[in-house]
Amino acid sequence: MLLPLQLHLTLPPWVGEVADTRRRYLGDEERVGLAIELARQNVARSHGGPFGAAVFHEDGRLVAAGINRVVPQTCSVAHAEMMAYMLAQQRLSSFRLNAGDNGRFILATSAQPCCQCYGATVWAGIDELLIGARGEDVESLTTFDEGPLPDDWIAQLERRGIAVRRDILREQARAVLADYGQGGAHY
Repeated sequence: MLLPLQLHLTLPPWVGEVADTRRRYLGDEERVGLAIELARQNVARSHGGPFGAAVFHEDGRLVAAGINRVVPQTCSVAHAEMMAYMLAQQRLSSFRLNAGDNGRFILATSAQPCCQCYGATVWAGIDELLIGARGEDVESLTTFDEGPLPDDWIAQLERRGIAVRRDILREQARAVLADYGQGGAHY
């Protein structure tokens, strides 16, 4: 048996139809709204868990979008935030998005990052984190275990220059989680 030497993760084509690269997403609600719509579509199409994320340049341009692809891709790190980070880094050819003169970057996510995505957020090179639903919403409305976060996780990010704003369209984000939690298939 040969040792695998490459990894190939994909998003379904519909993501490109939902995430409009021609428009500017100018406010927190527009950005988190896209992440929530990605999550909603992912559940409706049975393509993964109820999570969506998107990386934006400070000027409102969409750099990359991500959805949860853990089960379809058989990859435990294929969370929405991770997919968005990896695709943005690949697109910009930079492992740290805000390196050099690239500008400032924002991650909008439908739900608070789990412990894995929190860790990646520290190193990804974003300047702002916009969150819809809270971690306790995820755990109370679905079967997901979000893992341990430091009690002062927001302060930890802010000390690293990452501004955190949460509860943006929280009820809309909670509705996607509730629909998923009440549905049959679970990823």
